[in-house]
Amino acid sequence: MIKSFPIKREWRLAHGRVLETGVQSVIMGILNITPDSFSDGGSHKTLNAALSSARAMLDAGAVIIDVGGESTRPDAATVTAQEEQDRVLPVIEALARETGCLISVDTYRTQTAKLAVAAGAHIVNDVWGLQKEPDIANLAAETGAGLVIMHTGRDRDVAADVIEDQYVFLERSLEIASAAGVDRRQIMLDPGFGFAKDTQQNVVLMARFEQLQSFGLPWLVGTSRKRFTGAVSGREIAAERDAATAATSVMLRLSGADIFRVHNVALNRDALMMADAVLNAAALTKKA
Repeated sequence: MIKSFPIKREWRLAHGRVLETGVQSVIMGILNITPDSFSDGGSHKTLNAALSSARAMLDAGAVIIDVGGESTRPDAATVTAQEEQDRVLPVIEALARETGCLISVDTYRTQTAKLAVAAGAHIVNDVWGLQKEPDIANLAAETGAGLVIMHTGRDRDVAADVIEDQYVFLERSLEIASAAGVDRRQIMLDPGFGFAKDTQQNVVLMARFEQLQSFGLPWLVGTSRKRFTGAVSGREIAAERDAATAATSVMLRLSGADIFRVHNVALNRDALMMADAVLNAAALTKKA
């Protein structure tokens, strides 16, 4: 059942923060400040609404709040950098001022990332894996920000094999990070579930996820309420896919994933606590 034991590591972040990964699952709560995100679009029209949702996720067990100002669903409208910044910066500033949580900004724009880190964000979560605006790597090197490098199949030719394509794309991203002087201890990889991958490709990627451990880096996974979880479970409504999401979280944890980006924090926390208990018991048995 257990395909890969998570490895204890320290993830170096901005503002002198460090997050230990591997020993226990870490939950990242999703906070979209957008009108059109596929699940929670329009839910956070005011600063108070966004902060209320963030506090609820923290109370439920989230360690990181990931703040995004532009929907990444395939048919979403593009927003300007100024629109994105107007949405996310007040929330990041308030979270930094009022909570001690770790804050991630979900952006591929260097200027937004720069302003977000200055406002208190500790992590830059780049869904284009440094290949849209490579200067994000320079920003991470300069500020010490944690860097999530995500795989995507959008707007490019992809290899037929899903694992091979992970290596093709992410090795290029890691070259960009290395050239900029990013410390590998700042880097978290993300296989990009749902990003230009059909249901079968997502399922195969889950089944073979342990093969990605050869990168020697920690992994963040984001399957939450994605279309493929609905296709498999028969749930057309995104908010009804939380049980399927929790199942993917457990399977990926047992294959070596470290951080879980989710909408429903409480449900995934409970599921991952069971997975962690199994991993700890298996580790003790292995040592004996």
